[in-house]
Amino acid sequence: MPRPLRLALSLVLTLAFLLVTAPAQATALVTVLRYDASRAAEFTGAVNQAAQIWNSSVTNVRLVQGTPAHFVVYADDGWPRALPRSLGRGTIWIGRQATAQGYDQVRISTHEIGHILGLPDRRTGRCSDLMSGSSAGVACTNPYPNAAERAEVDRNFAGGTPQVEFDRLHVDR
Repeated sequence: MPRPLRLALSLVLTLAFLLVTAPAQATALVTVLRYDASRAAEFTGAVNQAAQIWNSSVTNVRLVQGTPAHFVVYADDGWPRALPRSLGRGTIWIGRQATAQGYDQVRISTHEIGHILGLPDRRTGRCSDLMSGSSAGVACTNPYPNAAERAEVDRNFAGGTPQVEFDRLHVDR
């Protein structure tokens, strides 16, 4: 067999091998977290939308509805807060106090899930920073994590050290 033909065949076989094995290797690294928003009352839609925002923003973790849940979301009359117990596990309360003041339900939900994914509050006041929370003001409705926040979550689920404090109630006030 001529050398150019051998090289072409080798290249085709290598590419075929990579295409077949790469998706399997990539999906093996994804952590699937189940969440239960059945007790989130009027915030259920916002929580589901927030989960989809995280799913479209990061590659190492996937959020799916289901039980038993890794984290549970409740609606209550207080201020929004999260109690991350460990990476990917905990409890979230979407408080009506913040939504009554005009804060965006989807931004709140995405922010609180961010704590479960290992992100701490960062009160920068910038609307482009999801974890700036309420410091960005009522007019801020951006529910999307910025590039640094997305990368931090991916690092957390690739074996990094999360910056959030576990077993501590995070109240964004």
